[in-house]
Amino acid sequence: MTRLRVRIGILGLTLLAGLAATPAPSATAAETSTAEERRLDGAAPQEILRRSGFDTVAPEFVRALGRAESYAQAERIVRRQGARLWRRAVDRAQGRGPAGGDLSRDDDRPLYWARLGMARETRGWEPGFALTDARRARLLDDLERSSRGQDAVRYPSRTGVKRILVTGFDPFTLDRDIRISNPSGATALALDGTTIRTADGPARVETVVFPVRWGDFAGDTSRTSGSGEGTVERTLRPYLPHVDLFATVSQGRVGRFDVERTNGAWRGGFPDNENISRTGTVPVTDPGSQPEWTSTTLPYAQIVAAHTGRFPVYDHTSVTEIPAGGTEPVVRPDGPTPGSRARAGGGGDYLSNEIAYRATLLRDRLGLGASLPGGHVHTPVLQFGTGNTDPATGTVTDPEFVRNRLDIIDQVRAILTVAADAAAPAVRGTGRSRG
Repeated sequence: MTRLRVRIGILGLTLLAGLAATPAPSATAAETSTAEERRLDGAAPQEILRRSGFDTVAPEFVRALGRAESYAQAERIVRRQGARLWRRAVDRAQGRGPAGGDLSRDDDRPLYWARLGMARETRGWEPGFALTDARRARLLDDLERSSRGQDAVRYPSRTGVKRILVTGFDPFTLDRDIRISNPSGATALALDGTTIRTADGPARVETVVFPVRWGDFAGDTSRTSGSGEGTVERTLRPYLPHVDLFATVSQGRVGRFDVERTNGAWRGGFPDNENISRTGTVPVTDPGSQPEWTSTTLPYAQIVAAHTGRFPVYDHTSVTEIPAGGTEPVVRPDGPTPGSRARAGGGGDYLSNEIAYRATLLRDRLGLGASLPGGHVHTPVLQFGTGNTDPATGTVTDPEFVRNRLDIIDQVRAILTVAADAAAPAVRGTGRSRG
C-alpha cells in the first residue's frame, strides 16, 4: 500500500489491492454519501454482497435503526449492529455458521461493502428526534470502531498464553478494479481470536482492520479531534503495553513478502479510498519530538530464514531520503543515513508505511521499543487467475484467486509463529505474558 507500489502497478504489477433484498438508499443517503459509499451500487459490490448473504446487512440495520426513539438508543443499536457485522464476518471466515452463498468464506470483501451500506444509511438517516451533525458523526465513529473489531480485542486472563495483535486494511484502488480484495483484511478475519502454537506455548491472536483514508489516520475527520492522533493510536494505545508481539500487515509487492525494516515520516499523496490526497510530514502529536524514521523490532532475520510458505520473504531495507544538507530525494538500499529527511520508508509513502510508522512510534513513546517486537509485514499482491484480469469483463472470484488468498493467510500465520518463537526469550523477560 505505497505510492511507489501503485506506480509499479501502473507499469504492469497491478496492485490489487441480493439485489432484490437490498433496497436503494434513501434520497438523503444518496445525496450525502461519500465517494467510497457511492461505489457500493456497482454490479461487483452487489454481487459480492448477494453471494455471501451480506446483502441483508444494510436492510436489517435500517429496520433496527428505525426503532430508535432517542440518541442513546441509536448509539446502542449502532454499536450492537457494528459488532454483529464484525463477528459475522469473522465467523464466516473461520467456518462457523452458514456461508450465506457460494462466495469463498475467506473473502474479506463482504465485510467492507456491508459496512459501507450501513455507513451510508447512517449518514442519510432522518430520525424522529433531533440529530446534530456532531452526534451523527459520533454514530459513524461508533459504527467504524465496532465493525472493524477495534473495540473487541479480548485476551485470556490465564497465564502462559502470549498475546499477539495483528492489523489489516480494507480493499483499495477500487476505481482501478472494483473487484479488489485485500489479503491483509482477509488475514485479520481468518486469525481473529485464534490460537497459534509456539515453542514457548500457545499464543492468542487478536486482530483489527483499518480504513484506507488519510483523514482517519491524522484525526482530521469530522469524527475525530484533528490532533494528529487518529484511529491507529486510539485503537492500539490500550493494547500495546499488554501484548507480546504486534504486526501491522498490508498488501505490497507482487509475488513476495517483505518485512519492512524502516518506516518514514512522509505522506506521498496517492489518493485514498475517498479520492483524497495528502502530501507532507506524517502529522502526529508533539511534532517537535517526531523522528524522521522508526524501525521494526520484529525478528526479521529469523523470519526471512524460515520456510513459511510458497512466497519468498525478504528483509527489506531500502528507503528514499533527502540526505542531510541535500535537496533531492535519494534511494538508499541499506536504510537511511544520519540527519536525513524521509521521503519513503521501506513500505513506501502510502498508508501502509504510515500505519507502520505510527504503530512503532507509539511503541517507542510508550517506552516499549526495547522489549516489544513489532513492525510491518507486506504480503504479496492478491492476483486474480489467468484470464480474469480485466476489471470490465472478469468475474469477482476464481479458483486461483481464492488459492492465492488462502496461501497468503497461511503464510502470515506461519510468519507470526516464527516471530513469536524467536521473540520468546525476550518476551519472557518483560513479564507481559502474564494474565
